[in-house]
Amino acid sequence: MTETRTRPAPKAAVILTPRAEERIAELMAKAPDDAIGVKLSTPRRGCSGLAYSVDYVSEETKFDEKIATPGGIFYIDGASVLYLVGSTMDWVEDDFTAGFVFDNPNAKGACGCGESFMV
Repeated sequence: MTETRTRPAPKAAVILTPRAEERIAELMAKAPDDAIGVKLSTPRRGCSGLAYSVDYVSEETKFDEKIATPGGIFYIDGASVLYLVGSTMDWVEDDFTAGFVFDNPNAKGACGCGESFMV
């Protein structure tokens, strides 16, 4: 008799707070017709090297991580996952600014303006 083992589902690279999920739902409610989700990537820019970028996505890419949220699909760029594992993404609004905020345990530093980070 063969023994069958079950494994827990893999954890997502990024944890989304309820506020981040609500914001994704708001974005998807007014998304362009061809948008299938929202995607997080870490393009090279800024004085520290990498930046967080959240944009609409119109097609899936092979190695992207895919997270189903109540408001739509959230993608993480496959090339960015290693920089983001263990991060938490939140949506913060105050009197002066509004935006996604990241708590990234992989970031070893950030520029003074907060535009970019390094790993």
